Amino acid sequence: MAATRLRTPTGEYVITTVAGEEVRAFVPAPLPPDPPLSMDGPLVTALDEASRALGRFDGAVRYLPNKGLLIYSYVRKEAVLSSQIEGTQSSLSDLMRHELDASPGVPLDDVTEVSTYVAALEHAVAEMTNPSGLPLCNRLLRRAHGILLSSGRGADKHPGEFRSTQNWIGGSRPGNAAFVPPPAQEAHQAISDLEKFLHADDRFPPLMHAGLAHVQFETIHPFLDGNGRIGRMLIMLLLLDRDVLSTQAFYPSLYLKQNRSDYYDLLNRVRLYGDWNEWLLFFLEGIRSTADAALSTTQRLEEMAAHDRKVISDRTGRAAGSALRVHESLMQRPVLNVETSAKFSGLSWPAVNNALTRLCELGIASEATGQRRNRVFAYTGYLHVLEEGTEPL
Repeated sequence: MAATRLRTPTGEYVITTVAGEEVRAFVPAPLPPDPPLSMDGPLVTALDEASRALGRFDGAVRYLPNKGLLIYSYVRKEAVLSSQIEGTQSSLSDLMRHELDASPGVPLDDVTEVSTYVAALEHAVAEMTNPSGLPLCNRLLRRAHGILLSSGRGADKHPGEFRSTQNWIGGSRPGNAAFVPPPAQEAHQAISDLEKFLHADDRFPPLMHAGLAHVQFETIHPFLDGNGRIGRMLIMLLLLDRDVLSTQAFYPSLYLKQNRSDYYDLLNRVRLYGDWNEWLLFFLEGIRSTADAALSTTQRLEEMAAHDRKVISDRTGRAAGSALRVHESLMQRPVLNVETSAKFSGLSWPAVNNALTRLCELGIASEATGQRRNRVFAYTGYLHVLEEGTEPL
């Protein structure tokens, strides 16, 4: 099937025939890059700034008394952002309402895709942190992919399996595609080589290691569908694996969503011209800016919660105890119903109802359905801060 191989700085094009037409499929060379990266001044500076910013953020999260509340929300924010890059229109509040079995008000497939991303990431992290679980490896990525595509669009694209046929990006067929990844046989070898690189004891700092691996995974495109989301999940998993992050409370897809055009252009520049340094400068700036923004968001949420606790204590009299417990449940689940709040607060349904009514009167919470039954409440200001940057494209 293969006729000709044309070399590029980071791989080679294999000229093949697919469905009767000639196709140029790109096969990346194994990592690390050859020739080696030029560790010049700008790259060293960018690495230092990104590392320090991520360290500040992770240090702040690590010592939060309620970091589990932040992890819940930030994991879902990353799921929404990564899925939006692929074209879904689900918002963060849509996802949280969906998890209550409430109508999200968007196409079901969109919110389902975001929900399965959450499940896939949480499964992968649970495996990696379990002494008897799987390490970061291709088998783990296949398991995560199987969960990601377990329902919604893509459920018929062989969840959990590396592809055995040709895929492509853009265009209606391989012959007019914007990019054609390696043929299946070469893709299997390339993803095996990438797995070795994931565990290589090399000279690359963890952030650069993650940036290189992400490009390689996206270039291989080993699955029929879901490659973008698994490839961005791989960034998070590598940072956890290398102990750069202590929790998955980070959302690297925010910067990639905000700079989608540059993101795709730089991926192609690596493939065409071997422009690793420009990609890494972009990637490291994304880590730095996201870490700084996430730290600011964390501080704002903490300040808001403290302010609202004071308002509740000052203005609810004898009911302050119950109202504060319901307020705590809103921090755990910024979108909830009476049943969920009762579960987290340990209060009776009537007590929760009364407290939520009072919180709405104080402007801290709001009711989202306009119904008398099956009501859904939101921690309005808290959710507004969390949703920054997650507006559908």
